[in-house]
Amino acid sequence: MSITGLRWAGPRALLVELTDLGSVLALHHRLQAEPLPGQLDAIAGAATVLVKFASRFHTGSARELIPHLDLNKRVQDTGNEIAIEVVYDGEDLAEVGRLTGLGADGVIAAHTGQPWTGAFGGFAPGFTYLVGENDSLSVPRRSSPRTAVPAGSVALGGAFSAVYPRQSPGGWQLIGHTTAVMWDLDRESPALVRPGDTVRYVAVRESVPVHNGTAAKRAGAAADAAGPAESAAGSGLTVEAPGLQSLVQDLGRPGLGDLGVSPSGAADQRSARQANRLVGNEPGAAVVENLLGGLAVRAQGDQVLAVSGAPAGLLIHDSTGTLLRRPALHAPFALLDGETLTIDAPSAGVRNYLGVRGGFDVPPVLGSRSSDSMSGIGPAPLLPGTFLPVAPVTGVQPVGIPEEAMPGRGASPVLRVTLGPRDDWFGPDAIKVLTGQQWLVTEQSNRIGVRLAPPGDDKPEQGRALERTREGELPSEGTVAGALQVPPNGHPVLFLADHPVTGGYPVIAVVVPEDLPVAAQLPPGQHVRFSVVDPHTLAPIDQDTSQEFAVSTASEGNQP
Repeated sequence: MSITGLRWAGPRALLVELTDLGSVLALHHRLQAEPLPGQLDAIAGAATVLVKFASRFHTGSARELIPHLDLNKRVQDTGNEIAIEVVYDGEDLAEVGRLTGLGADGVIAAHTGQPWTGAFGGFAPGFTYLVGENDSLSVPRRSSPRTAVPAGSVALGGAFSAVYPRQSPGGWQLIGHTTAVMWDLDRESPALVRPGDTVRYVAVRESVPVHNGTAAKRAGAAADAAGPAESAAGSGLTVEAPGLQSLVQDLGRPGLGDLGVSPSGAADQRSARQANRLVGNEPGAAVVENLLGGLAVRAQGDQVLAVSGAPAGLLIHDSTGTLLRRPALHAPFALLDGETLTIDAPSAGVRNYLGVRGGFDVPPVLGSRSSDSMSGIGPAPLLPGTFLPVAPVTGVQPVGIPEEAMPGRGASPVLRVTLGPRDDWFGPDAIKVLTGQQWLVTEQSNRIGVRLAPPGDDKPEQGRALERTREGELPSEGTVAGALQVPPNGHPVLFLADHPVTGGYPVIAVVVPEDLPVAAQLPPGQHVRFSVVDPHTLAPIDQDTSQEFAVSTASEGNQP
């Protein structure tokens, strides 16, 4: 067991490459049991472990420590043993029998006749990749993925087996189904199977339809909370119009990558912190993130509010619709009982943040009040009539003074990136293409990621896609916010707050965390540029030497 490589994944994360899955599990168990200083998360992949840290200082220190960790020192195994009953009636069972040469009965015997170990998560909350004792059931994914795989489907993909925790798209081969609930937020451990657990599949003849009573109760409770609940006593805001999209957010739920849960949180955390600072809250208090204006809220009880983020007009009306005043952006102001605040469409950028003194007192989920648009975890998107209670203020918490708009936005912003971890998947001039041209923000962008295209995509001479030098895809490995993941078409996707925990496309570079607030405000049609910086210092690196620098820093950790 050994570490074969150590790569930067942005200035606050390291991607550790290992010889085999056993080494991956050994390092992952070690980091879970004995976290390194400043460690926020450790996410196992097929052949790597991604380790995230709180600062560049902690990342630099870990870069010196990790190569010297003894992976032969086995940490006490705390994994559970879990039996999952399966009805083997999957649509692809016969095809898997043909591909493996085992026949349908042989597939069932091989699937139930060996233990499966939880290796890593990441596709979705509760979806854990399981590896068996042998490769007798290693089969390719379907050439044409299904648009909807039912919840509870038991599947094979490559050398792995897994159970789909909820309906979702998927390209694995389906061999059966189970009634086991793989993800339940009302359990002490929401995921039924976690990395390090051992699973035994048990063949049964019959089962009842997959359902989740606790999930249904939770959905009902969420619907009650989202309805016109002004009759309930208390202070708060009622949503009269949510605009295109309005979500409750805080600073996210880091550290749950093993469960397949993205950190989420405010896309522009700098603006969210500013809104809280202006109304006298702690930085992590819940705010409302509004996309492209149109949000209107009415006060129940007198409130102190502040709006930050993209430049946008604010208007306050009384109950008759009469305009009373136009409060300033980036400054605290009063919204009295019965008055309505409206946020106009921004003149630049895309996101505004509404903070209220006390913070929005919605129920936390997994320790956070953030709404995760990819997994559906957290408060539901706001609807007309949604009542948002406000927490009482305790102690002395003075409101802030008016502030200037956050810097960094412009007609064509430049985002700083650190190279890697997979820049060596691209041609020698790929870095020059990445940094030497503008990139167009497309309309397909959202909280998961900003999708980019070369400028003048219909005129190739005006821009180039990023070309790879390697065929195929990476085995799944951890990703970070800011990652520039490059699919086969060569058009990078810049991951934002709700990004997937793991991915299989190579990441050519990572936007530094300090520039992510600017990335979160990029509107469709805007152009953006990238410049390469040193992950240690964030100092600029000359474009002509950036590829050479990337190769040298990627190989520094290859000799533990």
